[in-house]
Amino acid sequence: MSALTLSAVSGLLSVQDMGRPGHLARGLSRGGAMDRLALIEAAALLASPTPLPAIEMAGAGGRFQAEAPLWLALTGAPMRATLDGRPVPWHATLLLGPGEVLTIGPAEQGMLGYLTPAGGIAGPDWLGSRAAHLNIGIGAPLAAGAVLPCGPDPAPQRSPRLIRPLPRFAGGTLRLIDGPQTDLFTAEERAAFLAATFLRAPRSNRQAVALDGPRPFRAEGARQLSGGLASDVIGPGDVQMAGDGVPTVLMAECQTIGGYPRIGTVMPDDLPRLAQTPPGAALRFQHLTLAEARAAHRPEDVLLREARARTGPLIRDPSTMPDLLAYSLISGVVRGDEAD
Repeated sequence: MSALTLSAVSGLLSVQDMGRPGHLARGLSRGGAMDRLALIEAAALLASPTPLPAIEMAGAGGRFQAEAPLWLALTGAPMRATLDGRPVPWHATLLLGPGEVLTIGPAEQGMLGYLTPAGGIAGPDWLGSRAAHLNIGIGAPLAAGAVLPCGPDPAPQRSPRLIRPLPRFAGGTLRLIDGPQTDLFTAEERAAFLAATFLRAPRSNRQAVALDGPRPFRAEGARQLSGGLASDVIGPGDVQMAGDGVPTVLMAECQTIGGYPRIGTVMPDDLPRLAQTPPGAALRFQHLTLAEARAAHRPEDVLLREARARTGPLIRDPSTMPDLLAYSLISGVVRGDEAD
C-alpha cells in the first residue's frame, strides 16, 4: 500500500467518492463528489470496474508527493498541473514517482478538479463511504501535511491513458422535470422561468448553488395555502425559491427537509454541469416530461462503459520529454559502422 502526501493545499480539498445513498430517511443526504462524472471518467482511465475514492479540489489543488510509484488520474475541471516544474496533461493518467512533486494550481475551466489514485484513497469508511460530508461534520477539509493511504494498484505496469471528457465546464442548459410543487407556480411564471437566462452566483457551496436571474420568481399558489407550505422531503437537483424569489439548486450535501416551494428538479445527469459552471457563466433550463427524462437518463454503469470508449493511449509530446534520447524513435535505424 502506498500513500499520498499533501505538502501544500491551495483550494478546498476533501476526500470524495460516490457518497452514501439510501439514508435519506435517517436525515443523511447522499453527499459524495459534486461532479460524479469526474470519478466515472477516472475509473475509465484507470480501468477500474467502479469509481474510486478521490480528492476533490475546489478552485485549486496543492502539492502532492508519493513514497512509492503511484499512478493517478486527473479529471474534472482542467487545472494547471506540473510534475517537477514540467507541464502535465489533464484528463489523463500520470505516474508520480518517489521524490517527484506534482503541483496542481488553479482551475483553468470549470470549478472542481479530481485526483484519483489507481487504488483509490484507502482508510476506514462510514456507512459504506469514505466521502467527507462537510455540511454535517463527517470528515473535514484536507490540510497541508495530510498523509492519505492509497489502495493497491491492480495494474502497476499500466501505460498512460487519455480521455475525451464530456463537455460541462462553461455553463449551458439544465434539463428540468416537474416536482410536487411545480403547480404552485402559475403557468406564466413557469414560462418566464424557462425563457430566462441565469448566471451562476458566487453564493454556492457543496450544499446548494444560487442563480442570479432577471427578476424574482414567486410561487403564488403557496401564499394561498391554509397554514402555509408544509416542510417536505428534498434532494439534490431541487430548485427552491426562497422568499426573495432567487432560485437555488440543491447539491450533494443538501438538507433532507425543506419548506420553500420548488419549481422543479434538475435531472441528475446535469448536476455535474451545474457543479462545474463558474460564477458568472450563463445557465438556462429546458423542461422535460417525466417520460422524456427517463428516456434521456444515462445510468452510471452506462456512463462508465461509454467513458471507457472515449479513452486511448496518451501520446507524449517530445518537447516535454527530458529523457528523449533514451528512446529508440525510428525502428530499424543503424549507425552504419556496426560491421567495422
